[in-house]
Amino acid sequence: MQITHLGHSAVLVESGGTRLLVDPGAFSDGWHGLVDLDAVLITHLHPDHVDPARVPALLAANPEARVVVEPGVPEAVDLGVAEERVTRLAAGDAVDLGAVGVEAVGGDHAVIHRDIPMVGNIGLVLRSEGEPTLFHPGDSLAAVPTGVDVLAVPTQAPWAAMKEHVDFIRAVGAARAFPIHDRLVNEIGRSMVVGRFSELTDTEVLDLADGRPRTL
Repeated sequence: MQITHLGHSAVLVESGGTRLLVDPGAFSDGWHGLVDLDAVLITHLHPDHVDPARVPALLAANPEARVVVEPGVPEAVDLGVAEERVTRLAAGDAVDLGAVGVEAVGGDHAVIHRDIPMVGNIGLVLRSEGEPTLFHPGDSLAAVPTGVDVLAVPTQAPWAAMKEHVDFIRAVGAARAFPIHDRLVNEIGRSMVVGRFSELTDTEVLDLADGRPRTL
């Protein structure tokens, strides 16, 4: 499995000839211009996970790519594609995308504040035969799937504190993790948080911020 962190929560996953892009949001531009995608997956409707200004062009440039989204996304965001191209994936559902099986877990976004309306969120478990299993949680630390080898772990968010992220890494128990959801963190903050992740868990924390693909 080859993984490329394209900024914030955007991750390109390549396995068995299948190319999947997760969370092409407005806080990153590393995914702009991508082609030959087999699917685009969106964990929830917030613009840092689905850029309403640029995702329609991305999908137009990848006309064969399936569009797999948390069920609330199409009602909130104009994806610019026909309804029949969109697969709504709720928690507990699964879909096969080429060589990669995708399971949705969770269902709700983490609480930001009691006065802010809740939205849906699906964590995505990506499995491919003979390859590591990757978990991208979107914006929630509630679901803890089993058998995860690589965890895309949020680095900083308005809805969580570092102590919660550390406990989440411990609970998932993946051998490796790499930071996502990091656009609001400067280099000093990133170094501090990633250092604590490494010190306080048994998980190897990889730095993929340079946007280069890694084979795991």
